[in-house]
Amino acid sequence: MTEGFVDLHDFAAATAPPAAILGLDFGTKTIGIAISDLFQSVATPLVTIRREKFTQDAAELAKLVVARDIRGLILGLPRNMDGSEGPRAQSTRAFLRNIGRFEGLSHLPAAFWDERLSTVAAERALLEADTSRKRRAEVIDAVAASYILQGSLDRMRVIRSAE
Repeated sequence: MTEGFVDLHDFAAATAPPAAILGLDFGTKTIGIAISDLFQSVATPLVTIRREKFTQDAAELAKLVVARDIRGLILGLPRNMDGSEGPRAQSTRAFLRNIGRFEGLSHLPAAFWDERLSTVAAERALLEADTSRKRRAEVIDAVAASYILQGSLDRMRVIRSAE
């Protein structure tokens, strides 16, 4: 059953390369999704899912997991700036608990990654790339998911090199 690992060391051990990982930026209206390469070096924005009902959202996610042979999930955990957790973090934790019961997703290891300022960084990068307002709105969540995933990939690389 999918459970958020508190320790990224456990997640890194459970998802050793070659294995692709999805990064998720779970929001109230959308889920931004990014994917890693098999060597877990680079995170790339993939797609944004417009949220509907949980079962539809989970089914879309399960399709990606099968199609891309995904071996793990990193979910951005929206902490407050002081490090505390509010309603959005509780909602993200509940989402992970629910996908842990969903056929096609329950086998995946998962971990949380502090996502503070990931959307701000994504917005800044898109502005620097001179992306139009319309295009920014279309891709911002997937780009934020790639920032979340890249941060966790970088940390896992450090963890693995220390072992």
